[in-house]
Amino acid sequence: MSYQKAENILPKEVLELIQNYIDGEYLYIPRKVEKKKTWGETTKIKQELSKRNTEIYKAYLAGKSIFMLADLYFLSTKSIQRIVLNEKKRTLET
Repeated sequence: MSYQKAENILPKEVLELIQNYIDGEYLYIPRKVEKKKTWGETTKIKQELSKRNTEIYKAYLAGKSIFMLADLYFLSTKSIQRIVLNEKKRTLET
């Protein structure tokens, strides 16, 4: 998301109308529903986290403890437990 100068985009009449409501302040204009992107859609973070979680689950199955994995991945033990549970569910579904 980047800022645009309203005076460079909006017609003068529209700009003056908006200034009646909010003069010199920042205004966020949300995306249209049909143009909204889901979380991680524009980056590779979803794939990276999925790969990491699979690695964590494989390491857990290979015998590494929850505590060891938490230290290794800099996550809380609760996060590791959640990842292991979710990965187990995911593998059972396929």
